[in-house]
Amino acid sequence: MEPVQLPSDEEIRAAHHEGEEAVLALFHHTIRQLAARLQAVEDRLSKNSKNSGKPPSSDGLNKPSPKSQRKRHGKKTGGQPGHEGHTLKAVAHPQYLQVHAVEHCHQCQASLEKVKTSKVEKRQVFDLPPMQVEVTEHQAEIKRCPHCGAKTRASFPAGVSQPVQYGNGIKSLAVYLNHYQMLPLERVSETFADIFGHALAEGTIVAAGEEVAEQTQTVMKCIKKHLTRREAVVHFDETGTHINGKLHWFHSASTAQLTYYHAHAKRGKEASDKIGILPDLQGRAVHDGWKSYFRYTSIRHALCNVHHLRELTFLEERYPQGWETQMKDLLIEIKKLVNQTQNQQMELSAGQLVALELRYDTLIEQGLQTNPITPPPEDQPKKRGRVAKSPSRNLLERLQEHKQAVLAFMYDFKVPFDNNQAERDIRMMKVKMKVSGSFRSMAGAEVFCSVRSYLSTARKNGQRILQVLQLALDGKPYCPSFVTFQA
Repeated sequence: MEPVQLPSDEEIRAAHHEGEEAVLALFHHTIRQLAARLQAVEDRLSKNSKNSGKPPSSDGLNKPSPKSQRKRHGKKTGGQPGHEGHTLKAVAHPQYLQVHAVEHCHQCQASLEKVKTSKVEKRQVFDLPPMQVEVTEHQAEIKRCPHCGAKTRASFPAGVSQPVQYGNGIKSLAVYLNHYQMLPLERVSETFADIFGHALAEGTIVAAGEEVAEQTQTVMKCIKKHLTRREAVVHFDETGTHINGKLHWFHSASTAQLTYYHAHAKRGKEASDKIGILPDLQGRAVHDGWKSYFRYTSIRHALCNVHHLRELTFLEERYPQGWETQMKDLLIEIKKLVNQTQNQQMELSAGQLVALELRYDTLIEQGLQTNPITPPPEDQPKKRGRVAKSPSRNLLERLQEHKQAVLAFMYDFKVPFDNNQAERDIRMMKVKMKVSGSFRSMAGAEVFCSVRSYLSTARKNGQRILQVLQLALDGKPYCPSFVTFQA
């Protein structure tokens, strides 16, 4: 935001000498500048996570009251019918059995040691066994042949290559705590010391993460290729981070079953070209409307309408004109209609599409007429660049220009109404930043992206994280069955 240039004493005196009209012109020009700046400041202060793209963490202590766009479903709180639940249930074959004998009658104190038991009452306690690090020593025999005198040594198991080393179980848990549960290196070491009585060196934890990243490179290439060529809809998002003290960006491409992260120094097209998914994407790209996405003109786009609902809410609060409320209602109405229809048929009828498009276009036109572009006053000095437009005009032009992307969910039922999938996936990268603050090197950020991509994909497909980490360290990384794996 440029500072307001107040008139100098010389300019005021010059206007005074020129006469009343010059003074008025100078006065009105200054007031317009101050009014525009005040409005911009008030708009900025009025934005929060409910009416803009600002994250909830930026709301501070003055959080707005919840105003969910969802309609009440009328169901009771708690688990719904059919929900499996997680109630603790007794097992048929416990690992250990403790019998508590009856020795005396509690009433007359007579001995009951030789009396036959008539019945038992069972209670089961679920708990953890004593946890400690186990050390296995491998001894390879060496024998000398009595015939030729040559020495022969037995082979050690695969992976046992050092005189003293950690096994894949410990390394899996270290990577799980550091990359999945987001514990800093120091706290991972403390956790091992507290639970197992054996603290890990930070270098060991880092090396374990690097090993997992290396072992999963082939899986990541297959996931990237699958997202590019096979998926009908792919969600994209990006968020800022700091690497070696400089601003960088985490980029994500994902579906409900796949996740791919990448770190790059840039946010826009240069980064997307380097990542290599968007340039050759066969499906539709769902995103939040960042301008660099639209530079890929040969692919189909879909925009997050939750972002639009927030912007329309902001206009309702700051610049109420009527059309913005009707546009919100229309988008929500279309979403509800799509949800009701997709269970019976594959698409809306031609008549429904025409009617909804007409209502959309009418509201856009109504809004544009209410918010015309006004040229700057003749007495105002000309500025470089485009003429500033009101928030309402800016949103209207975007809704008009990208109509097909805004209403993509209406035309194609495979396209979601929002970009929540990408936002859920990118949120984990923000959690890492809140915990660690920054990355010391690009190599460390790349390792985190690789490991996190692998673990996120595994979790989406119902896999146990420690198990897939063990598989990766064993040289047999997990890959979803529907992704073509080429080792």
